[in-house]
Amino acid sequence: MSKVKIAVIGCGSIAQHRHLPEYAMNEEVEIVAVCDIVEERVNKVASEYGVRAYTNYEELLANPEVEAVSVCTPNYLHAPISIAALEAGKHVLCEKPMATSSEEAMNMIEAAKKSNKKLMIGHNQRFVASHQRARKLIEAGELGKIYSFRTAFGHGGPEGWSVDGKESWFFKKNEAFIGAMGDLGVHKTDLLRYLLGEEFVEVGAFIETSAKENADVDDTAVCILRTESGIIGTLAASWSYVSKEDNSTIIYGENAILRLEDDPVHNLIIQYKNGEVVKCELGGIQTNEDGGQTTSHVISHFVQSIISDTMPPVPGEEGMKSLQVILAALESKETNKIITIN
Repeated sequence: MSKVKIAVIGCGSIAQHRHLPEYAMNEEVEIVAVCDIVEERVNKVASEYGVRAYTNYEELLANPEVEAVSVCTPNYLHAPISIAALEAGKHVLCEKPMATSSEEAMNMIEAAKKSNKKLMIGHNQRFVASHQRARKLIEAGELGKIYSFRTAFGHGGPEGWSVDGKESWFFKKNEAFIGAMGDLGVHKTDLLRYLLGEEFVEVGAFIETSAKENADVDDTAVCILRTESGIIGTLAASWSYVSKEDNSTIIYGENAILRLEDDPVHNLIIQYKNGEVVKCELGGIQTNEDGGQTTSHVISHFVQSIISDTMPPVPGEEGMKSLQVILAALESKETNKIITIN
């Protein structure tokens, strides 16, 4: 069987550290092209992988050899490039947040339907072993009724990760649209929806720019969320955690508490009401720290959905629902009100 011919649009850190290495490791894939507006950068990456370099994504999309693309650009380009790729007959894996508005997200979903091509959003938290185990425990009723949760995703900020450092697009509202809430918070809204098996219906948020002098987007946010059945909890997303990254989630149920990625050794800890404690080592979560890049499983799932012609595990509809939570958080900040999500 012939390999899926892939191109990557945007050659920043997420492409260089996640998408390209994982495509290269996948035996079902042939990387054929890369694209970036920075000529020196794209030429270097193209040389490393022995593929064709483009500085114009429209020219890349006109290449009939390309069957699928990863969109790894600044946030404001996610929707227009994804839509153009789908209309050109390419399957699309788009980085998060998938778009800067619900309207853009819907247009992406419609473009995928019209073209009959795959659209997947790069929410990797669903594929973390501890998170998958936790979902099964919750689905099986192991925790009984779920009362509440708290989740956090924070680190020192994109300047330690982005190829452009302090000059990164992450800090520019006209390119990023949203800061830590879009970079980190949307991962956690997606994870919580996945774990709890419910949609969020109300959001209240405090969102600030207090840690990054060079930013005109949020760098610290704390949200209160309520699901349709009344589960309430908090979500924190921040670029102001100056020490070790926090990527933890705690679920509080009537029979037990689940602690996910909250311990340096045990990825999942189950604390039962009767005093029993179960500790599981399930393999580390992906981090931006040295040695923290293995496989996110996003690439393999995307490729498999193309080969088997099945629905990707995080289709556009799922990406939009997770996006709508952070859009509601922004609206809550702007209006100083609790926002209802339709």
